[in-house]
Amino acid sequence: MIPFKNLPVRQFDRDDDIQGVEAAVGSIKRDAGREYPLLIGGQTHTNTRKLNTFNPSDPSRTLAVFQKATQEQVDEAINLASETFESWKATSADERASILLRTAAVLLRRRDEAVAAMVLEAGKNWIEADAELAEAVDFLEFYAREARRYARKQPVVPLEGEEPELFYIPLGVGAVIPPWNFPLAILTGMTSAAIVTGNTVVLKPASDTPLTGQLLVEAMTEAGLPDGVLTYLTGSGGEIGDFIVEHPKVRFISFTGSMEVGLGINERAARVAPGQVWLKRVIAEMGGKNATIVDDDADLDAATEGIIASAFGYQGQKCSACSRLIVHERVYEQLMEKVVAGTEAL
Repeated sequence: MIPFKNLPVRQFDRDDDIQGVEAAVGSIKRDAGREYPLLIGGQTHTNTRKLNTFNPSDPSRTLAVFQKATQEQVDEAINLASETFESWKATSADERASILLRTAAVLLRRRDEAVAAMVLEAGKNWIEADAELAEAVDFLEFYAREARRYARKQPVVPLEGEEPELFYIPLGVGAVIPPWNFPLAILTGMTSAAIVTGNTVVLKPASDTPLTGQLLVEAMTEAGLPDGVLTYLTGSGGEIGDFIVEHPKVRFISFTGSMEVGLGINERAARVAPGQVWLKRVIAEMGGKNATIVDDDADLDAATEGIIASAFGYQGQKCSACSRLIVHERVYEQLMEKVVAGTEAL
């Protein structure tokens, strides 16, 4: 297999790249209001209660209409995922990895559409949206290769009179709860890692960005992912989020979002529900306080440009945004003047 390599990000300095995204933006706008049903085990469900997704720069316009899943439908989806796990865990790592690689190829083919969806639904600029598409493809390509590597016989310390073995096993049904601000990359990373290692997934996207997440679901379906391995449940986090987390057949939860919600998930997952066999595992990424360090010999103009771009790019609404400065006292006043002036000029 070709060694892993990061997908380059487009700078949109080529006419065909620009025209491709412009056409995709126009297509999504023309399809505005399209309704997507819930899909559980290959069966479609249309509910009376809807979840609309909007363009944040024009909230009066509905981009797409999704269903608000009920707790009964969530229960059905989790039970199906639990049943499907029995066959999916027995699927070879090579086949699971192949599905991820085919998914990456589908996303690459629909690259302009994915960029347009993030621009319209999440308010990203073109380059950041393309960088996120590239990151999603990188997750799929990298995890596919790692799954094949970990499936091979693992080295262990030989002991006389013993036959030790080391191998990795899937856990079961995983709940994946991604954020709105990286609606494709983080969603893809958490989902694909769980699936390629033999788990089944119930994916509850952020209520603000279900259209972008729909692209991954469609790509995985086209790539040959069996019914029941991935179920996409749209709806209110307050109505179905806690139910998913507390369900006795959910084995682990992967979450990215706020400290408040993440701590609540951790607390709920720690309680053992009736009928629950295992203790749940929680992976919770709850933001960061990222610092830019500026020494006294730094190029202050370059530092200023980097600080402002990091702190206020995408309105600062990402965990990787600069939120702290650690500055050498000799250049502190000079740097602050530049940063304040640059920020006021935005």
